[in-house]
Amino acid sequence: MKKKNLLFIILGALLVGMSSWGFLIHRTVNQLAVYALPKKMQAFFYTNMDSLVYNAPRPDQRRNIDPTEGNKHFLDFEYYGNDAADSIPHQWEDAVTKYTADTLKKYGTLPFVVVETQKKLTDAMRRKDKDSIIFYATDLGHYIGDAHVPLHTSLNYDGQLTGQHGVHDLWETTVPEVALTDFSIKSRYKAKYLQSPREAIWSILKQTHALVPELFAMEKEVSKNFPDTAKKYRWEYRWGKNRRFYSKEFAVAYNKALKGSVNEQVIRSANDLADFWYTAWVDAGKPDLNSLLDAPYQRKDFRKEQKTYRKGKLIEKGLLISNNFRTRD
Repeated sequence: MKKKNLLFIILGALLVGMSSWGFLIHRTVNQLAVYALPKKMQAFFYTNMDSLVYNAPRPDQRRNIDPTEGNKHFLDFEYYGNDAADSIPHQWEDAVTKYTADTLKKYGTLPFVVVETQKKLTDAMRRKDKDSIIFYATDLGHYIGDAHVPLHTSLNYDGQLTGQHGVHDLWETTVPEVALTDFSIKSRYKAKYLQSPREAIWSILKQTHALVPELFAMEKEVSKNFPDTAKKYRWEYRWGKNRRFYSKEFAVAYNKALKGSVNEQVIRSANDLADFWYTAWVDAGKPDLNSLLDAPYQRKDFRKEQKTYRKGKLIEKGLLISNNFRTRD
């Protein structure tokens, strides 16, 4: 994999705020998805992996300057009732007719944004526009990742309705940061064609939302073993203020109680992202992406990394880019 314009990428990454899956997992998801792609896509995506990985948090960065970006990262299921995934029309125009655009934006537009970004990626591939392919593939990875975070599907997005403030950061940032080396970063998945990306993203969100009850229940259960708040929480200066977060010790216990569900969502994110990338390529007419390469494809390096991933040894071998890079953020 050729390291090109790395300084520019690093500087851009330093500007991104920690939210969503954070730096670590958004980057991890985009890297892992590359290993699931078919041979005719591998060279392009692997050669451009640096950009795909380091810029994965970019949509969160836009939230600081673009007021229209925020609602693209979530969908509050509870507002629409228990059968939200079925009652909300899956076509944007139909959903607007039923609920109005303002309502949809207030309670999140994530599935619609995924479909829109997927179309833009498909168009970019059809035009063989290298920069646009990388841009939309990267952003799509971010939104697909968000769709696998349970608290991006709930009105109680930070436990503020149940006295569990901070659970959002706990689940999606602190747990991965303290438990990544214990995660099973491993899969032999091969990208599959999606007959309907629109229905696929709604199915993903429905599965993700089903994890919400356990997420809150386990926080309460683990809390019983942390009666001393000084051990349950830690204070950290972030975003201009001294803020309270769950402690690393609590995060380790919480992850154990969840029995690997955070880990599973990381792998699901990568596998599903590979499906969306592959589907965009197929729908674009399977363009020759190799003709867009501006550097030699290091096939041996790719095969080595893919094999290492399948054995679950990317971290052990120092090949998980996000893990190597996170201490610099």
